[in-house]
Amino acid sequence: MSLQDFRNYEQLAVQFNPGINVLIGENAQGKTNLLEAIHLLALTRSHRTNKDKELVNWQAKVAQVKGVVVKATGKLPLEIQVGQGGKRVKVNHLPQSRLSAYIGNLNVVLFAPEDLALVKGAPVIRRQFMNVEFGQMSSRYLYNLSHFNDALYQRNQYLKQLRQRQASDRLLLEVLSDQLATFGSEVAAIRYQLVKQLEKWAQPVHEEISQQKEQLQLQYVSQLTINEESTVADLKEQLQARLREKVDKEIAAGTTLAGPQRDDLHFLVNGNNVQQFGSQGQQRTTALAVKLAEIDLMQEQTGEYPLLLLDDVLSELDNDRQTHLLTAIQDKVQTFLTTTSLSGVARQLIKTPTIYTIQAGHLQREG
Repeated sequence: MSLQDFRNYEQLAVQFNPGINVLIGENAQGKTNLLEAIHLLALTRSHRTNKDKELVNWQAKVAQVKGVVVKATGKLPLEIQVGQGGKRVKVNHLPQSRLSAYIGNLNVVLFAPEDLALVKGAPVIRRQFMNVEFGQMSSRYLYNLSHFNDALYQRNQYLKQLRQRQASDRLLLEVLSDQLATFGSEVAAIRYQLVKQLEKWAQPVHEEISQQKEQLQLQYVSQLTINEESTVADLKEQLQARLREKVDKEIAAGTTLAGPQRDDLHFLVNGNNVQQFGSQGQQRTTALAVKLAEIDLMQEQTGEYPLLLLDDVLSELDNDRQTHLLTAIQDKVQTFLTTTSLSGVARQLIKTPTIYTIQAGHLQREG
């Protein structure tokens, strides 16, 4: 992997170990920046900021991240440039015209302290979680989500015009509603199926961490009636009906009130909503179980294990949860773990870590 003018890295070239890579350093030295670069290379976006200019070293105009992904089919070079003129990506040295065509070549699972908000935070966080993770697993999901977001934006803009009486053509609104229902029904159907699959992998992990005392359920919460027998055509019909019912309220509000952009994901422990009624320990166990389940679900859906990025997460977990996390990933996935020091349970459990010290954007491999 190589970086050029990314954050506080003016120049870096490193070949990481396929096992567990531990990045040690004090705060503000560049540990999380390195994980952010890997995240950017995979998903074309930072997990920390929406402002691309923040990714570019203050002395430069363009930041560049390159990496070579080793898959069962062979090696695949990836490249992304960020800066003036937006983002530019290459796969196997060939420029890609659409970012959606690039995503999926390298999959990552990120686990950071703020991921506890996945359980106890606002619904928008869980929708973003589904979009990011499911988009890596399914090109069909990413395609329909992209077109759904375009249709939603256009429909919301037109609703605002109708509210302000700058437009009066309800026929155009019907066309936009049909587009929204076409792509929205696909998004909802894939979400439902992948949530059920994620639950399948998360349940045994959660049971083991809780010593068989708790059972975890994942529930996709939608305005639509959706189950195993639901077809995309049925969901489209339901969504069209919802949009017709709400059209006057939508014009008054100037925004779309029905669709998967308002859905949620609930976590139930022994039948109780852990977001509302769970202890902090139950919320942490749920977040950990879901993150570990993602690893196996991605492998099931894509045939390849993702990279695991652990950003200072050990400090947020007690010894039991640290033990389960580190035992579960050992010899399984390439892992990047940031910490200020490797001690305690982590030092005992990680068999053969490759340790790097980071200071002011400079990487030094120990040993």
